[in-house]
Amino acid sequence: MSKLIKIGTRGSKLALWQAYHVEELLQKSGLKTEIVIIDTKGDQVLDVSISKIGSKGVFTQELEDQLQDGRIDIAVHSAKDMQSNLPAGFEIIAFTERETENDVIVSHKKDVDLSDVTKSLILGTSSTRRVATLKHFYPHIKTVEVRGNLQTRIRKMEEGLCDALLLAYAGVHRMGYDDMIVEKLKLEEFTPAVGQGSVAIEVSTSLDEKVKDQIIKACNHSNTEIKLRAERAYLRVLEGGCSIPVFALANIIENQVSLVGGIVSLDGEKRISVEVRGDVNNPELVGEKLAAEVFALGGKTILDQIKSTLNKQ
Repeated sequence: MSKLIKIGTRGSKLALWQAYHVEELLQKSGLKTEIVIIDTKGDQVLDVSISKIGSKGVFTQELEDQLQDGRIDIAVHSAKDMQSNLPAGFEIIAFTERETENDVIVSHKKDVDLSDVTKSLILGTSSTRRVATLKHFYPHIKTVEVRGNLQTRIRKMEEGLCDALLLAYAGVHRMGYDDMIVEKLKLEEFTPAVGQGSVAIEVSTSLDEKVKDQIIKACNHSNTEIKLRAERAYLRVLEGGCSIPVFALANIIENQVSLVGGIVSLDGEKRISVEVRGDVNNPELVGEKLAAEVFALGGKTILDQIKSTLNKQ
């Protein structure tokens, strides 16, 4: 008999969509599965910004605890929520095929226009990257911190907290809110967070190798893996967590990895964005090359200033 794969997940509707998606991929390969719902610090503390909670492991710590002691076999996460450096004893073994990477504006109002400087507009977001990007390209826009699952955020918006929400297309689409999208934002301006649009599968390094191989074969999308390995290598050099406004997006062009990425200061004044290319067979090297380019253009100074500011909060 094949091993029962216990799938650990957060309990939000979007997290469960991801878990059921992975479960379906595993079951198609003939594996038996069980879903285990786990509450994380990021789900429990909704009245404090992520940067103040501490960006490392906000949505992953409790799942990793259960991976470590064997209560679950795999943990399913949004790839963009994953730390650039995992704690010892854990690894990501698979990335599902990536959804459209763009950020989008979601609203119950139809007259939302970022470029209209004559109208007062308040956008809800919990992302420092999105806030800093807005300050750079659309400094007339006001923002308000809004956290919670997608349904909670939409309810808060409709109750008047903000005019619109700035979100990832992937989550909005997966939850069936496409009809509320009023604008899909340009990747050149709103380059996404590392990993945005893919689901990552994390395991303990002690998991049986045959089981790992079965999970990889069932769930991993090789082109997405190459792209995310490049993006995550960039993030790893910068030691960026959820609270650092860095961005990166990889594509595969003629057997090369094209990686566009950079950093933006918290006040939006400075934004560095660079494209590098490299061997598709060594995506990590492409990510490291991007980090070196960004640092050479002043990114290290911006990063140090951001970390200093966040440490004082």
